[in-house]
Amino acid sequence: MDLMKYSKPFALAAILALVAGCGGGAATQPTDEEEVTAEEVQTSDEDSAETAGAAEEEAANAEAMAEEEAVERPEVMTIYFDFDKSNIRSEFYEDLNAHAAYLQANPDSKVVLEGHADERGTREYNMALGERRGNSVQRYLSLQGVASEQMEVVSYGEERLAVRNASNPEEHQQNRRVEFVY
Repeated sequence: MDLMKYSKPFALAAILALVAGCGGGAATQPTDEEEVTAEEVQTSDEDSAETAGAAEEEAANAEAMAEEEAVERPEVMTIYFDFDKSNIRSEFYEDLNAHAAYLQANPDSKVVLEGHADERGTREYNMALGERRGNSVQRYLSLQGVASEQMEVVSYGEERLAVRNASNPEEHQQNRRVEFVY
């Protein structure tokens, strides 16, 4: 019976020791030396908020810069065509895709697609060929999502030759083109 007399206080002490031991991972109360004032807690919260705000702003700036970089106007402003053809050569798809991305990212921008031909053929035929070439590029850009209001096709046929009096295939090639004029 004497054991029963001490068992309740002993059990209570064991429970208190267990609860105190389990609380090690929880926030502890500061001692007199570690006393934290309300101002320090507020300053710490403000610093955290400023840091988080600065990080969000920096991420937004980086995203905006990435978008700007991705939609710069392409450097290639001329694509070339084979003799008497208006179909786009596959080597120019990447350049055309870059123009499409730029125009989509800049809906206020407009481009004139100037179709040209070399001097072989009649003036009327070359005007029609230049227009077919310009329309071919316009159709491709439309399929990439560019609004039709952003594009205009103009044909100059053989009127504005890049190389006058062309005498070899390379010089003729430079005249068979569509130029992008923003």
